[in-house]
Amino acid sequence: MFTRGTRTEFELDDRRVYQGFTSTRSNSMTFRSLKTFSSSIHHSVPVYMESVQPSGEKRTVQTLRAYKTEVDVNDKQRTLLVQCAGVARWAWNWGLARRRQEYEATGTSSNAIEQHRQLNELKATVYPWLYNYSKCIPQEALRDLDRAYQNFFRRMKNGEQPGFPRFKSRKNAIGSFRLTGAIRVTETRIKLPRIGWLKFKERGYIPTNGIHILSVTVSELAGRWFVSVQCREEIETTTATGEPIGVDLGIKDLAVTSDGRRFEHPKPLKNAQRKVKRLQRELSRRKKGGKNREKTRKKIASVHQSIANIRRDTLHKVTSAIIAKTKSDSERPSVVVLEDLNVSGMLANHCLAQAIADVGFAEFRRQLTYKCLWNGSALMVADRFFPSSRLCRYCGCINAELTLSDREWTCACGAVLDRDENAAINLKNLAVRQVLPEQACLMQVNAYGDGRGQSSGSVRRRSRNQTSDVPLVDSCKF
Repeated sequence: MFTRGTRTEFELDDRRVYQGFTSTRSNSMTFRSLKTFSSSIHHSVPVYMESVQPSGEKRTVQTLRAYKTEVDVNDKQRTLLVQCAGVARWAWNWGLARRRQEYEATGTSSNAIEQHRQLNELKATVYPWLYNYSKCIPQEALRDLDRAYQNFFRRMKNGEQPGFPRFKSRKNAIGSFRLTGAIRVTETRIKLPRIGWLKFKERGYIPTNGIHILSVTVSELAGRWFVSVQCREEIETTTATGEPIGVDLGIKDLAVTSDGRRFEHPKPLKNAQRKVKRLQRELSRRKKGGKNREKTRKKIASVHQSIANIRRDTLHKVTSAIIAKTKSDSERPSVVVLEDLNVSGMLANHCLAQAIADVGFAEFRRQLTYKCLWNGSALMVADRFFPSSRLCRYCGCINAELTLSDREWTCACGAVLDRDENAAINLKNLAVRQVLPEQACLMQVNAYGDGRGQSSGSVRRRSRNQTSDVPLVDSCKF
């Protein structure tokens, strides 16, 4: 027996954190190294690629997890939370202005630790009002600023054109703040440093036993206050041994699986478009700075928050149904296969950009990534140039003239194919043919995505009309 750690990335509030895994497994497991694949929108998501031999053996996974729920606050508490969010915003702006001044004067700037030391020296004389609030608020804000600088220079080195960290304004949003230290959680309420007890609107959602609380992020969305509790906990899971499943994402249907299931897309933005337009016209008629304009602005924010909630709830239900986390090991899919969609390129089509953005492809893939890890399934990502819809699953012929409006097409072999169902089955066939990485190498499949581990000329593009018993794949990631 041995212990091996893995990491993947998931979203916590409006920032991105890493979710750590430490699991104990048997020597029968076959591991591969940590690689990076491109996510659906703009980010590179580190994913631990592994091929798991079916064993049904239980394993304990230590993970970081965030529980986000709404709190019921009174007027006094709401005022205090707004002030704390203002402190975090002020600390960010203070640190950013000081860094710019230092860089203009010396060519270098201080990091988060040095700036927090500088702020402590000025607190007694220049900023005595900071003693009314928790010391964690400005400290965490300066750490976020330091992380923003690191991300900016990292993306610059990668050839991207990111935006430089900017000053925050209270006119845009109230914002959020993060707390650490003495935090207590019960079934009905939570106690935060220098704030006190806050009641939950949903009881019993956050566990109170078997977890270690690391931090709490308090945020405001459309007039409602939320707390996100980040904790470390252990999850027991077993390796799924069921049949692999392919998932084809789309606009008409949110997802079509290889076993024939179709998940309807609720289209929350399209259904609320009429209401949003009416409120936007009402906002344009309001006088700037007036109370009625602020009321209309809150209505618009509430509508957009409802749209986001519907989309997020649908994606959670669909991904949980695909991974079948409540079923036995033999009923859960051993491998889930997705396509690496070029969403940024798809958004260039202005006729479909709004409908594509309304689906949430990146959020779907993010949720499916960590749910596969939590439930013992492997996630496989096919290359974005793999012709899943054009490839006939019976004869292997590729239809080069297939357009987006063709929902069904007839192959030369006589088979009538539904494009979404056919794509899902072709994705499933990739996992069926490539159970282990060693087999994938024999099939000339590049698991790294950059051509390593292949002999010269081992993988070549076939012509569009050429048939093939084994579909060509450039990148398969477990």
